[in-house]
Amino acid sequence: MECRCCSSDLERPGDYCLVCRSANADTVVVDCERERATVTSLLDDEVVAERTVTTAEEDDERWAPAELRNYAGRIADEVRRKRPEEVYAAGDREVLAAVRADLHYPFYRVRDEDPIEAVRQRRGEPALEVVEATVAEKLGGSHSTLIGGRDGQAALETVADHPHVKKIVPGPIDAGGSGSRTGVRAKATRADDTGNVRLLIRDGSSVQENRVVTTAGDRKLGEHVRADLNDALTEAGFRD
Repeated sequence: MECRCCSSDLERPGDYCLVCRSANADTVVVDCERERATVTSLLDDEVVAERTVTTAEEDDERWAPAELRNYAGRIADEVRRKRPEEVYAAGDREVLAAVRADLHYPFYRVRDEDPIEAVRQRRGEPALEVVEATVAEKLGGSHSTLIGGRDGQAALETVADHPHVKKIVPGPIDAGGSGSRTGVRAKATRADDTGNVRLLIRDGSSVQENRVVTTAGDRKLGEHVRADLNDALTEAGFRD
């Protein structure tokens, strides 16, 4: 394949051109299974490249972490070659968490049934503003009481790390709920008419409701952000 701008030969279809420094793909969709992943590159919703990465899951606990890390690294390398504007992903959560940790791109979950079509439908909606603030800035330096100790703080940080979250406002704590032995759990609830969501954090019999201010301007876009947040919380171990 040649670069669409300068016609230089590309090592792989859809690669970023190092000659004229232009992109030949704007979006990458990663569809992961535990031992096989498909990395598809799109340009204006058209597929320009597709590559498969495989591995053999390691049963030996001594080598399993290295095997997963290497597998995720090879998937991440395929993404970096394209230098996309956005990355969408579906499939095995353990693999995706490892890939996400190795990339520095906006990274969003889409439904597993047909991730390419899901991305095409989603891209037809208005783009959301990306918030460049740090996690600490989004938490506002609040000294409000947070439940769950370090785990509760980690759940807030997981949400604050999302690129479409502007701010998190900690709310009151209700200690009258039913007890739980599952540790700290967190869930983003349905978006309101302005696109903002609530983050419920539970620790034993205590529940804290936190307001999450997003860049979504309506309920529909807020629901996309809510789904992303719950996927991130699942990957971080705060949801079943």
